[in-house]
Amino acid sequence: MDAIDAALVNIVEHELELIQYQQTPISKKLQQTIRSINTESTLSEITEIDVIMGNLFAEASLQIIESGDLSPEDIHAIGSHGQTILHLPDAKHPRTLQIGDANIIAYQTGITTIADFRRMDIAAGGEGAPLAPAFHQWLFQNDKSERVILNIGGMANITLLPANGKIAITGFDTGPGNALMDEWSQQHLDQDFDKDGEWAKSGQCNQELLSLLLDEAYFKAAPPKSTGRDFFNLQWLEYKLSQLKTPIDANDVQATLLEFSVVTISDVIKNHAPDCDEILVCGGGVHNKFMMQRLRDSQIKAEINSTEKAGLDPDAVEAVAFAWLAKRRMENQFGNLTSVTGADDQVILGAIYNAGPGN
Repeated sequence: MDAIDAALVNIVEHELELIQYQQTPISKKLQQTIRSINTESTLSEITEIDVIMGNLFAEASLQIIESGDLSPEDIHAIGSHGQTILHLPDAKHPRTLQIGDANIIAYQTGITTIADFRRMDIAAGGEGAPLAPAFHQWLFQNDKSERVILNIGGMANITLLPANGKIAITGFDTGPGNALMDEWSQQHLDQDFDKDGEWAKSGQCNQELLSLLLDEAYFKAAPPKSTGRDFFNLQWLEYKLSQLKTPIDANDVQATLLEFSVVTISDVIKNHAPDCDEILVCGGGVHNKFMMQRLRDSQIKAEINSTEKAGLDPDAVEAVAFAWLAKRRMENQFGNLTSVTGADDQVILGAIYNAGPGN
């Protein structure tokens, strides 16, 4: 929630060119408002943020088009993932919700916009996430090496790409990536995140707390599975902290949260991809030097690199993935992998918002 990721992408057949990538900051006040949204929020509050985010996404789109020396007439479509405020795929009535009104994006830019990518997969019995593995397969799979794509965003997720193209692609959320560490930093340092993991590095991992954090059914559940801030949040963390026999320092909590993310990621890779040759990392976590060091110390056999080594800026991967999914939607091609999301069928993802004849 700290910034809007925007990628200007040209895709022709199997060639991808990242023309421009940029981040548009989201004000701290708006970040706080978004984080405060919960099941008790009113329809008036949620729909207001929907409009505000729609305007911000439209502005970010126009900015990156201009910075790429292009005009709106040059753009075929905009793919907008939206801001997730709810993700409950395992509820009695499975549901997910991403806000940022696509009508506003389409009208203000004059560009056809594709949004609401996740709900068709849920309608088909899937988790609605992760969706990026289909893109990872298209861009990163090769027949020479077993690869794992590791995205460390708010939540962390992996995509397992076997060298044998006949083997099904798998992928799922491993658990929290940066979300808990970011929220803890915001609460105690008034900083959006722990730069380079320096605050975590100043503390000591508390084994009692780590055991409490790992004691969740989610980590024992078999994939397909996905999770989010609806479960792993500060309230969940405070409950775990309340179970400690002795309170611990805030920097020790941060050190333990980092180790928690590392352990849940590394355990999954050891269990599900023990023979992989290479791990390509993307998302904000790739910049956390201490986390990357701890991953390399975790006895994972594979070489660990940024996706930059494979030709794509690690910050841009998620934004580029939804540009690619938008292209799939415009071509009426399937966007999900049933082996990843657990959906009953492959389905076409996203709703098309036409710009209209006035633009």
